Amino acid sequence: MAALGIGAFIVALILVIVIHEAAHFAVARAFGIKVTEFFVGFGPKLWSRMRGETEVGVKAIVAGGYVKIAGMNPYETIAPEDYPRTFGAKPIWQRALVILAGPATHFVLAFVCFALWLGFVGQPTFTSPLIVGVERTLDGVASPADAAGLRAGDRIVAVEDLEAPTRDQLIAATQRHVGEPMDLTVVRDERTVTVVLVPVLSEVGGEQIGRIGVELGPGLRDTAGVVGSVTGGADLVGERLVLTIQGVGRIFGPEGLGRLADLVFTDEARQPGDPASVVGVGRLAGSLASDDQFGDLLFLFGIVNVFVGLLNLLPLPPFDGGHLTLLAIEKIRGRPVDMRKVIPVSAAVAAFFIIFTVAVVYVDLVKPPV
Repeated sequence: MAALGIGAFIVALILVIVIHEAAHFAVARAFGIKVTEFFVGFGPKLWSRMRGETEVGVKAIVAGGYVKIAGMNPYETIAPEDYPRTFGAKPIWQRALVILAGPATHFVLAFVCFALWLGFVGQPTFTSPLIVGVERTLDGVASPADAAGLRAGDRIVAVEDLEAPTRDQLIAATQRHVGEPMDLTVVRDERTVTVVLVPVLSEVGGEQIGRIGVELGPGLRDTAGVVGSVTGGADLVGERLVLTIQGVGRIFGPEGLGRLADLVFTDEARQPGDPASVVGVGRLAGSLASDDQFGDLLFLFGIVNVFVGLLNLLPLPPFDGGHLTLLAIEKIRGRPVDMRKVIPVSAAVAAFFIIFTVAVVYVDLVKPPV
């Protein structure tokens, strides 16, 4: 199952790249701009074919993609008859929409993922926890849960007269009934089963507490209807966008970069809040699949899309947000920016993010997230 989760994550990433670049391509073509290449990946060419005037294909390093739009490269040779169809020949608003189309797809995909997750999988709750394990003995004698016939996979739906108890309510009821019979109702294979058990005192961490001998898992899922899924999906995009902005500011700030340096060059232990690369996220996808939480991959894909969309909107070349910034400068000053002067900045930004990505991948490999 882990391999299936990782595979699904890789396929989803490639699909996201294709959709992002296809959006640039479609809007450019809609405005009559010439697009000469549409590739998934970088490096050596593996396969390609001509689709009209556009070469479409796949390259060896599937870590991104690009469309080559006529006129965006300042050193490109343009045939005189193609000048009216170049990027720079179009109005600023059209060029802005061409650039914005790519990042916009990530927020649309995030919304779709979140809405489907809410509608078909549901948000986890704390009520009616699942029994994921039953201890055979407690302090050398049969545990109350084992003696009563409870099994892994049972879902606790009532304790005494309390329906849909939370984990804390179940623990509190167990403490109250030490040495006394307690009714516990579970759902097993779509059947409702009520058992009577007697909680016992058992030593945990040097302290005697009331226990029945079960390991509790997640609560019930709360699924939403069509309207709830749509509104909830939009709300989740907004919530994750705020959290991602805060996270980006923290990760790429002085404190975050210093933290990454400590993780790379010292024995500093990995913490849950540390950044993760595609390696770490892929490992998380595999873990979700292994824990039979395959549906939660939708939520994970939603989070990834919000992050990628926001990253693409950073106002730095070569990101899409950098191109939008250059268009804004052109609008304010009334003349185009000399793209040849932007290339060194683009190279520096690209170099920084390549080094950052390699460092995070290294940390993911040698210090997996806990």
